[in-house]
Amino acid sequence: MTTNEISDSNLNATPSGERVHIAFFGLRNAGKSSLVNAVTGQDLAVVSDVKGTTTDPVKKAMELLPLGPVLIIDTPGLDDEGALGELRVKRALNVLANCDVAVLVHEANEEITQAERDLIKIFEERKLPFVIANNKIDLHKSSLLSPNSINVSALTGENINLLKEKIAALAKKTESEKKLVSDLLTPGDICVLVVPVDKAAPKGRLILPQQQTIRDILDSHCSAFVCQDTELENTLKNLSVKPKIVITDSQVFEKVNKIVPQEILLTSFSILFARYKGSLKILVNGAEKLAALKDGDKVLISEGCTHHRQCGDIGTEKIPAWIKKFTNVMPEFSFTSGGEFPDEDKLKNFDLIIHCGGCMLNEQEMQSRIKRAINAGVPVVNYGIAIAHMHGILKRSLEPFSLL
Repeated sequence: MTTNEISDSNLNATPSGERVHIAFFGLRNAGKSSLVNAVTGQDLAVVSDVKGTTTDPVKKAMELLPLGPVLIIDTPGLDDEGALGELRVKRALNVLANCDVAVLVHEANEEITQAERDLIKIFEERKLPFVIANNKIDLHKSSLLSPNSINVSALTGENINLLKEKIAALAKKTESEKKLVSDLLTPGDICVLVVPVDKAAPKGRLILPQQQTIRDILDSHCSAFVCQDTELENTLKNLSVKPKIVITDSQVFEKVNKIVPQEILLTSFSILFARYKGSLKILVNGAEKLAALKDGDKVLISEGCTHHRQCGDIGTEKIPAWIKKFTNVMPEFSFTSGGEFPDEDKLKNFDLIIHCGGCMLNEQEMQSRIKRAINAGVPVVNYGIAIAHMHGILKRSLEPFSLL
């Protein structure tokens, strides 16, 4: 397989939150969609000579060689016009929140516009790795705009491989050796994962945080024992070797805490993901607001993914009930899910934000949401940390990380 080819064999192997997000920006008719198709080797985006063909961000998960698992995003033109055009531009700019690498597609031989300059400024302010692709070089033979630009042609394929290599190089600079739990372990250690199976659990499979944690444990040459909370006590008794750590679903944190001996480390999937995405300290600090809530305070509970709400749902039912019991007050709750998350102006209306673990969001998106909360002056905490705090076990659940 050459670097021009795309492998679709592992599209479901890597979750979207773990893929490198590569977004293509530019003016209408700069050739964004054509360049996306040239880079991916697929007819991913609709191509037309009519300005404004791309009206909404188009996303596609794929394997892009030589980089690996990526999410390609084609965005509407930055110069779209009218009320509807303004909305499209806003949607294009919203993509920046979860973008790891940006490609600014500029039509070769054209003067750089103010809209393009403004976007470059945003890239630089956010320290977002980017490359400028001077497209349609087959027509114009333009000189480069800057050392950070490459002359390309989506039509002839000129320098497409060079562009892909540049994107890959920028993406690798953003990668790190972050681990979910393996840096807490020594080869041969035993881990117990507590996974309740209730109405909210997906039939026939484990949810993403559980899958990723198991894989990280196995990659560390350690053993993972998985059980429900109802079988935890017997599981611990039947193990001939004491486990290094117990990792639990946050919903049964209180019950699991009572079962697991103090000499065994204990934490939750949600707390592991907070550390993995670089926001643990901020979210722990946000937990302090829970005790200060008053009657009528506005609390936003936000899910990073979309799922069918069922009886006993953790976000809409269990957490509000725990908060009312913990605080003895009646806050006013609001709920969002998926890509629906308020901007800073709307966040200012809230007194506290409680977010899920963010397993379906990449680090850029999670950090963007937390930054919006901070800029709005609103404390933010995630499910696992909030639950541990309200049940008096937050200090214990953070002990595994103080050992590093």
